[in-house]
Amino acid sequence: MATIIPLEKQREVHRRQHSEALEVLSSLVAEDMAAVNQLIIQRMESRVPLVPELAGHIIAAGGKRLRPILTLASAKLCGYQGSRHHKLAACVEFIHTATLLHDDVVDASDLRRGGPSANALFGNQASVLVGDFLFSRAFQLMVEDGSIDVLRILSNASAIIAEGEVLQLTTTNDSTTSEQSYLEVIRAKTAELFAAACRIGAVVGARPAVEEEALRTFGLNLGIAFQIVDDVLDYSAEKLQFGKTVGDDFREGKITLPVILAIHRGNEAERAFWHRTLDEQDQRDGDLTHAQDLLQRHNALRDAIDRARHYGAIARDALGLFADHPIRKSLLDIIDFTVEREF
Repeated sequence: MATIIPLEKQREVHRRQHSEALEVLSSLVAEDMAAVNQLIIQRMESRVPLVPELAGHIIAAGGKRLRPILTLASAKLCGYQGSRHHKLAACVEFIHTATLLHDDVVDASDLRRGGPSANALFGNQASVLVGDFLFSRAFQLMVEDGSIDVLRILSNASAIIAEGEVLQLTTTNDSTTSEQSYLEVIRAKTAELFAAACRIGAVVGARPAVEEEALRTFGLNLGIAFQIVDDVLDYSAEKLQFGKTVGDDFREGKITLPVILAIHRGNEAERAFWHRTLDEQDQRDGDLTHAQDLLQRHNALRDAIDRARHYGAIARDALGLFADHPIRKSLLDIIDFTVEREF
């Protein structure tokens, strides 16, 4: 006789499996990641005490370390046996951490990964300057690697990320922003570093251009899916799981995919609500709850997740070029983790 498992229980099993995917991938590169963490500690050192104190605060706050893990995993997938990828994974993490420091200042965020943000503790000036320090450390690591290809990939990614942050400023508080403009922002500010993190794994592994491009495509589309889900979670996640205050994007007037979908599907009164709250920043008690209700009413959160699954499918196809390998299987599972995550 077949056993019938309740739907909610099936979902819980799937959620647990997805959340374990990152743990599995982390375990596959654990030895390499330990070396990366040592490098991060060493390269945060400075004769100015505030630099390691502030940098150490945000790095010690945790996070998934997904980007450097992707560099290590990609190199391993490409059969690389050396240690160059350790410095490059640390470089990727420094670039990411620097952007977080700058983002929190721009967004005036008080919370990062469940605790006080660096700018809340140390001030905006120190956060910006230490972010600059970490960018500089990242470029030192690139130069030490000695590869012009690596330097080109990571320096280009850094420039594109900065462009994406500026582009996001032009779309904030503008409820007429198109889905295409939104995608341009997240490709630049988030997905480009995912793409570079994966691509350099093929470079250090001296793999052919077709494999380098496949890993770039995997990382880019994984990054797009990751950011879309992040924007969905800003309206639906639990604060303690998510690591920042739910509704931050709403309060800051950021125009994200769920909002764009709800605006396009709404009536005139609803569009007026979005214009008042996001464009004019005239927000009142109960507005966030009403915004969440509108997103649910127009299936905006569900459909945004479907978009993320679309990009996840492209990332999955890109890995089809590689032979069966525990790393390949784990990277495929990371796609599911990215789309189905709750934090």
